Amino acid sequence: MPTALRMSHVRFAYPDPPDARDGSAPVLEDVSLELEEGDFAVLVGATGSGKTTLLRLAKPQISPTGRLAGELEVAGRPVGLLAEDPALSAALVGYVFQDPQAQLVCDGVMQELSFGLENLAVPQEELRRRIAETSYFLGMGPWLHARCAELSGGQLQVLALASVLAMRPRLLLLDEPTAMLDPVSGGEFVSLLRKANRELGITVLVATHAPRTFADSATRALSLEGGRVRELPLEELGKRRELGLLDRSRRRGPNPAESRLSLRDLWFRHARDADWVLRGLDLSLARGECRALVGANGCGKSTLLSLAAGTLRPQRGRVRKARGVTQALLSQSPKALLSLPSVREELMEWSSRCGYAGGDVELVLSELGLGTSLLERHPYDLSGGQQQLVALAKLLLTRPDLLLLDEPSKGLDLAARRSLGGAIAVACERGTTVLLATHDLGLVRELADTVSLLFDGQVAVTEPSREFFENSRLWR
Repeated sequence: MPTALRMSHVRFAYPDPPDARDGSAPVLEDVSLELEEGDFAVLVGATGSGKTTLLRLAKPQISPTGRLAGELEVAGRPVGLLAEDPALSAALVGYVFQDPQAQLVCDGVMQELSFGLENLAVPQEELRRRIAETSYFLGMGPWLHARCAELSGGQLQVLALASVLAMRPRLLLLDEPTAMLDPVSGGEFVSLLRKANRELGITVLVATHAPRTFADSATRALSLEGGRVRELPLEELGKRRELGLLDRSRRRGPNPAESRLSLRDLWFRHARDADWVLRGLDLSLARGECRALVGANGCGKSTLLSLAAGTLRPQRGRVRKARGVTQALLSQSPKALLSLPSVREELMEWSSRCGYAGGDVELVLSELGLGTSLLERHPYDLSGGQQQLVALAKLLLTRPDLLLLDEPSKGLDLAARRSLGGAIAVACERGTTVLLATHDLGLVRELADTVSLLFDGQVAVTEPSREFFENSRLWR
């Protein structure tokens, strides 16, 4: 079989920090792997192990800056050749990001599908053919003329996939493509990937912390450990658990007599002529409570968090917090909180205002499973999962009374998710109220005191966590 991707003794290290005495340790130490055309390969590995770096090295237009050694070929061509020829790169390699918002550039679906093809000067007749075939293949007809802002998370991810497939790549690279999708949307997306692999012959390499999602589709299983790739038995993908047990015995639970947040009759829409996102929604949280928000992509979870934080204002209804309550919001983009040259400066930024010191920084890093070796690195040189944990650490150091979290476990491996869950549990034990929007049902099951299901702009049901999962046939 022809080779789709070949790496031979690939070594990569990010640039040294300005004051570093020794060279940065390589992220990839000695990577050798070979994918044949038609493979569907799943790549697993710990947070920060280099999975995203490995994928991006095969797409030179988004390849990271650093010291690279070894041989890397796509379809028999050296990657350096792809760097010089964007049209060849687009024809050979497609890349789908974890967050489709980071990939989409146009306001409308049709314009987004056309954008890359127009940049490559594809003739109009051929452009129309490719858009027609791609939209038909992925079932996009009903929303082909919609605005991107009107799409659900699942539709946005399908659109990101479609804009890449329209280029007709031979190799498709995907970085945590289901991390921000609800269970139904995630399953549908994996089905589309399997269809593209088997019916179009596209080679697929997907990096994920949820290997069980891809277990029925994969033909290869790979693990990145210690800077090297090793082959795994396929059955390992189905066996890998997505979260370990958290110790809940230390939790005192919420204090229902002390209200922290109350939302009453909230109505919200993004424009005067748009559909209502929330319609008459009611929600209340007590001191020390961890409440999980679940529901389909686009049901309003992120909007609700923004309204609770005050970054959005409702058209009708009230948002009330107890007197003197402090709050912190972690959005789906951790980079919104990270702007300084080093992790140390990021974590010390609010120290004088909030009264914590360097020892507190090291303690929070330890709770989140992060070593102090990260302190001198630039936040943007970290993996997506590490950025997520650093952003959370920055918020936890302020000891907020109300902590609002939007998909906090995305991009995290098992150990990192366990550390994150433990740190949130510690905050709740101190009395912090947590409102958590997530599709990570393992985290919900083991961390949340109560669960609210959003549907049709309202809270359809709120139950204690155990009862919610016992009564549901979908959210399991």
